[in-house]
Amino acid sequence: MYFKRLRDLREDHELKQESIAHILNITRQQYGLYETGKRTIPIDLLIKLSENYDVSIDYIVGISNYKKIRDKVKL
Repeated sequence: MYFKRLRDLREDHELKQESIAHILNITRQQYGLYETGKRTIPIDLLIKLSENYDVSIDYIVGISNYKKIRDKVKL
């Protein structure tokens, strides 16, 4: 599920929930609910996370295992 990727991305960038919450302009508690899957993250916040981590939204939500669209092999 996408919430595991949220945590993995945050930890890969050595950030705390407070830091990501600040970037998203939300509370740490609210971000924690997204990261644990207790609430669905809105698309506008997914866009911000995608830009912040420089990964595709497809990667964050688990549709793709490629972090960036350009990482896909072209047929």
